[in-house]
Amino acid sequence: MPTDAAHPQSTDELFHALQENHRRPYGRTRTVTAEELVDAAERFDEPVPLIHALLELQEAYTYGSDPRKSPVVFARLLTLFDERPDAFDERLRHQLFWRFKWVANALIALPEIPLTSLRQWLGEMRDRYEKAGLGLQPYYGQAYQLAAHVGEDTTLAYELWAARRRTPLSDCEACEIRERALHRADAGDDERALEIWAPVLAGKESCQEEPARSVSYALLPLVRTGRADRARELHLAGYRACRRNAGMAGEVGRHLEFCALTGNEGRGVELLAENRNLFDEVDSPLDLLHFLTGVEVLLSRVEGLGHGELPVAGYAGRAWTVASLRAEVRERGDGLAARFDTRNGTTLHSDHRRERLDRAPLLDALELTLRSRGLDDLAEGASRTDAATGSGTAAAPTAPRTTEALPESVPELILRARELGELGHPDARACWARLRTLVAAPGYTHPDDPAVGPYVRLCADLLSDEANRAAERDEFAVAVELQEEAAGLYDDAGAPGDAALARACALLAAAEIPAGTPSEDGSEGGSEGGEGKAMADALTEAHAGLVRLHEETPGLAPYIEGRLLRLRASALGLRLQASGDPEHVAPVLAEVERLEAFALRHSIDGQVSGAKLLRAGTYALSGDLPAAVTEADALRERLTEHGPAWHLPRVLGLRGRLRLGLRDAPAAYADLTEGLRLAAAWPADAVDTGRLHGDLAEACMHLGRPDEALTQLTRAAEAELRAEKRTDAFCAYSNAAQLCLDLGRIEDCIALLDSLLTEPDVVAGKVDDRLVAQLRLVRARALHAGDDLKAATAEFVTLAAESAGWEDDPGSHAMIAAETAMLLAESGEFERAGEAVGRALAAHALAPRYEQLSNCLRELARLQAQQEGPDGLDGALAQLATAGRIADEARAAGFEPVGRSLDSALAYEHGRVNAYVGQYGDALAALEKALALVGEPGPETGSAGEWAECVRLAGLVEGVYLERPAAALTRLDAAVDRLAALGHTDGREQLASLAAQLRDEA
Repeated sequence: MPTDAAHPQSTDELFHALQENHRRPYGRTRTVTAEELVDAAERFDEPVPLIHALLELQEAYTYGSDPRKSPVVFARLLTLFDERPDAFDERLRHQLFWRFKWVANALIALPEIPLTSLRQWLGEMRDRYEKAGLGLQPYYGQAYQLAAHVGEDTTLAYELWAARRRTPLSDCEACEIRERALHRADAGDDERALEIWAPVLAGKESCQEEPARSVSYALLPLVRTGRADRARELHLAGYRACRRNAGMAGEVGRHLEFCALTGNEGRGVELLAENRNLFDEVDSPLDLLHFLTGVEVLLSRVEGLGHGELPVAGYAGRAWTVASLRAEVRERGDGLAARFDTRNGTTLHSDHRRERLDRAPLLDALELTLRSRGLDDLAEGASRTDAATGSGTAAAPTAPRTTEALPESVPELILRARELGELGHPDARACWARLRTLVAAPGYTHPDDPAVGPYVRLCADLLSDEANRAAERDEFAVAVELQEEAAGLYDDAGAPGDAALARACALLAAAEIPAGTPSEDGSEGGSEGGEGKAMADALTEAHAGLVRLHEETPGLAPYIEGRLLRLRASALGLRLQASGDPEHVAPVLAEVERLEAFALRHSIDGQVSGAKLLRAGTYALSGDLPAAVTEADALRERLTEHGPAWHLPRVLGLRGRLRLGLRDAPAAYADLTEGLRLAAAWPADAVDTGRLHGDLAEACMHLGRPDEALTQLTRAAEAELRAEKRTDAFCAYSNAAQLCLDLGRIEDCIALLDSLLTEPDVVAGKVDDRLVAQLRLVRARALHAGDDLKAATAEFVTLAAESAGWEDDPGSHAMIAAETAMLLAESGEFERAGEAVGRALAAHALAPRYEQLSNCLRELARLQAQQEGPDGLDGALAQLATAGRIADEARAAGFEPVGRSLDSALAYEHGRVNAYVGQYGDALAALEKALALVGEPGPETGSAGEWAECVRLAGLVEGVYLERPAAALTRLDAAVDRLAALGHTDGREQLASLAAQLRDEA
């Protein structure tokens, strides 16, 4: 894997390449590059560059889980130190002695290294430390860790280490806290261990490895001591810090064990798949032992629950089930434990491994994420995947729950399915599902029964049912093909009415294919700009075709004619929805009247209900919400008296949406809740429960219940997934993730999105790329909110590069590039930030995003002034000048920002930037301008907060930096009095606090 960094032409280029490599995450790319840089450093024949390159290489080996090579590199460093001690300045000397501990840990992790060699190395460390006049606390720390690893009595070793004063070469506070806590945990004292761990788990002490390592150890003690909620929080944050990291394979194993013992076996299987790389990338035998033991705990639990045949991720090169991978992992884990025990002369590692494997579950169920998936869900998903790919036996769709047992005989089952189908009864689906399984089975013999009809008619029935399901999933092209095939079979079976109905369904489905989607003949619909008109035109044509088909097919049974009339009305209703044209309202109502009259005349209750539902929907689309509510109320009364009862949840859902439109959230909440309650009495696919949950989430938000809304959004997504509406499901999950972020539930947000982004359909590119980009965008924002600036920036940079190719949506690219620029600037990379903002401006020229670009440019200016001081002033002022031009453009275009005025915000930022660089007179003048632009606050609260902040900063600049406290106090006191008189609290306390500070310092 050659890289550009392999050929530096000077030591300056070498040091630059080393710095660049140091920024990379640990892993193969960083390690290979470090190896190449050592080769390059040797060509300069200078010790200092080689020392730096070797230090970088040893770090890559150490944290890349390659312990065998770390001691070899250190031996070269030690030789250089002995030969050229003058080449090691104080920092390099400190690094050298620090890394004695790295080598000790690396040797412990290798069972092939004899115990005598481990002790000899510790002796070498002690001798070197004493010769250099260094304190021995780090040596005793390593001696204690060796004793704990071997299984010796650690009492004395612990006291010799823990009682000694720390030195500059001691492990960091966080790492030492971990060792002290583990000492107590190993003794069975969970409470004391957690008490010691508290500063690390709270984030008060941290380092490169902490708190991630401590979190993995603390999870089970937290659960055992009744702190399950805290364990949940730490699992989400801690797992993210170690996932897919070969250097933290043991920590990943402990997270898998935690999932297994808290009723989250499904999540454990998902996390195992996410970390499949660890099976082949972990070179540390000790880390691998800990990882495999955690894996086996999980697999044992899953197999014990009856899912031994569930496919799981394992070693590359073959397919694995839970049972087969467990057997493989058990053999390898036992072998590793035995090797360590043989080297150490104890049974500690086998005993510890057995103890972990024998642990009983601690909780039946602990909800870890918003997307809790059980093993049954995973098994069902695996069956669907096998069916789609042909890699297994295609399973029939899960039969919905029914109120009556299905008939045993095939003729009765066929007749029952058709009878229920004519009524539109939800239980028909269970009959068709059972028949589909029977027909597909080898040796099926069709009954010779005139009442049942020929085999070809049954095949047509099954195709028609499958087509209806496809249409419900918005797979209209598939539905068209299936209905047309069914129509041909109905013709062959001598069923012209059914053939006409199938062709009618195909006509409507064809009109619903989105514009721009290739049809069977390869043609496409209209452009995006004319999509509504193209859809309306297609539906007009479909309606005409439906009318002709209806009129040209004689002798129709009433239930078929009723459905044809319903399709005619639906076509015009969809046309109104697509066009929004008021002239399209009357034709819909006319068709609805025709349908209702026919249904009443023939006592077809389902079509009477359908007509009234269409009428209510038409009123809603035309903007007459009260009339729509009146119609929905009347329909509910009719359904209660005459049925069909399975229409009630749908009507309540419509009424709930209408109530939301009328801003009556309590009534909407009541209707939607009742709709969901009634829906539970019917098969899962009888009612669009995903829509009900989604609408209920909106009602909850209006009622100020965001946590309940979040629950409803996740339920909506789960319902859509069960209905195989994956796009709708991912949209609901995206909304849930954004709400999590808005609520400050950062780890919940990231965990949810991580689960979604590893879905097989997403990985395979089967989900709309813009929808996936939206999920990644929310995740990047969540990472930033969670203070993971490095990961957030990397994701934004990638998204910005991808969105640059969205020629049909330059506005989104402008927004993403602008956010990318802000994160790059926050990281101090102002040159790259400037490049990103340049791309944002170019996209903005095509699709203006005044507010986002103004915010971005002001933030870049602030960050550059804050981080670079006077040296950054010119760059900051250039950004503000561009922001000024955008404000001028926005004003000329009549743009109204959602937030602050672009002009007042720009003036305020001029004040802040000048204050950062010490230009206090210019800062105060800019803030005076900002105050004039904002204007004095009135009784309304809109501008009070912004005005108070301008006063605060002006008072600070004037009173502290310009040393004019009297003028500043006059300003501040007047502002406090004004805000108090108006009853505003925004900023008043801060202004009063600053005034008190100035008086104290006077």
